[in-house]
Amino acid sequence: MKKILIKSIYLTVIIFSFSGCTKEVNLDPAVEKGKVEEAIKNSIGWAKNKDINLLYSIILNDSTYIEVDPDNRIIKGFDEFKMNEEFWMDENFKAIKYEITDLNIHFSEDKKVAWFFCLLDDINEWKGEPANWENTRWTGVLEKKDNKWIIKQMHFSFATD
Repeated sequence: MKKILIKSIYLTVIIFSFSGCTKEVNLDPAVEKGKVEEAIKNSIGWAKNKDINLLYSIILNDSTYIEVDPDNRIIKGFDEFKMNEEFWMDENFKAIKYEITDLNIHFSEDKKVAWFFCLLDDINEWKGEPANWENTRWTGVLEKKDNKWIIKQMHFSFATD
């Protein structure tokens, strides 16, 4: 009985000793903010050179990805998101430039989730005609996976006022 009590105490001490040994995340906030900003910009900027692999490396590649576009179109999942590839990669689509203003980035306490708000001017052409999203409100959520920031959700809208 005494051996069982001693083993129980020993086991309890070991459990309590290791329970506080989780690795604390000490990330440089400015560096992480820069990485999130880069992911946000690349999710639009990829189109200039039609670097579809860059885009796909930033977007969550599973069925939980969601995007809401200004025309109230809702894209659910990566497979549905990829269906736009035919349009984006068409020679008739040309990305001209983009400008992001008023970018606000915030982080969860554990620094594994970030969310943002900004205004976007995305200037493009389709068959030589303007195909722009101007003064677009853009919000999104990113998660850090394998030391890389991945976009899980985006919402774009136009002001009606």
